[in-house]
Amino acid sequence: MTLFVPLIAVALLIVLPLAGRAAGGDGWLAVSVPYAALAVFVAGFVRRVVRWANTPVPFRIPTTAGQGRSLAWIRPDRLDNPTTAWGVLGRMALEILCFRSLFRNTKQRLAPTGKAVSAAEPVTAACVYRPVYVSAKGLWFFALLFHGSLLVIVLRHLRFFLTPVPAWVESLIALDGLFAVGLPTVYLSDAALLAALLFLFFRRVLIPQVRYITLAADYFPLLLIGAIAVSGLLMRHVFKVDLNQVKALAVGWATFSPAVPAELGAFFFVHLFLVCALAAYLPFGKLMHLAGVFLSPTRNLANDNRRRRHVNPWNAPVKVHPYAEYEDEFRGKMKAAGIPVEREE
Repeated sequence: MTLFVPLIAVALLIVLPLAGRAAGGDGWLAVSVPYAALAVFVAGFVRRVVRWANTPVPFRIPTTAGQGRSLAWIRPDRLDNPTTAWGVLGRMALEILCFRSLFRNTKQRLAPTGKAVSAAEPVTAACVYRPVYVSAKGLWFFALLFHGSLLVIVLRHLRFFLTPVPAWVESLIALDGLFAVGLPTVYLSDAALLAALLFLFFRRVLIPQVRYITLAADYFPLLLIGAIAVSGLLMRHVFKVDLNQVKALAVGWATFSPAVPAELGAFFFVHLFLVCALAAYLPFGKLMHLAGVFLSPTRNLANDNRRRRHVNPWNAPVKVHPYAEYEDEFRGKMKAAGIPVEREE
């Protein structure tokens, strides 16, 4: 059921634009839906970021993975346990660009200790097992591959919105199609994105421990991005679309004067609708970690608790009740109960 619901949702998102085209809705599919998705994306993104930014963080709570700054003769880890703004900047850069924390990903397995359960049994009969943790770089590699290829694909699509196309976008496209496999060229980022999506999806399906904690909200973005990638590949290699008409429509969006081309094909509208659905969904799902990583107090704070006293600015003034006042208030009852008091009346 956890996988069934997002599958049905993505299938409906594919059927809706086809039904809209059958009803003669090319205009709202090509104009109204993209602008509405953009408005929802911007409003939801800003609202989420402002809400996070206004959340009180009264204490320094960075997660650390290295030696903190202490005595002069002990070398601190300036990136994994930063105490300065520059250290935090370096840590954030490594986290965002290289997924440094995910690089430490480990997995658990049971290893025999070589000791028998009892002295009467041989070692090979029944051994005691202990959990050991080993490095697991697969998730880090495919996560980095997924995000990197997705970024390249997004930047590559800028050629439809910009006239003239910047030289760096042209260079990126040429580098992405470096091996010139097939005609049209199969881009490296497309193949990398599909490989990463398959790994991340089957990891959630085939590993029992991961499948147990996976929710529909985890499957949905994977299936949606996969549908976007497949529809884009089909549109490029099987059901060809006039790219000049696509560019004219994209430039019309950017200049707020869109004109629906005469014939773009059903797969273009399916692809466009799925992209709009992803943009509208992004601020409200787990994909919003693309902004949350910048606002996470476990990452963006310096660990200088030993050097500075941090006072919670949100603490409301509290009227204290010293013991002397407490004893004055309850002295009679304390004496009646046999509790010693510091002074008599």
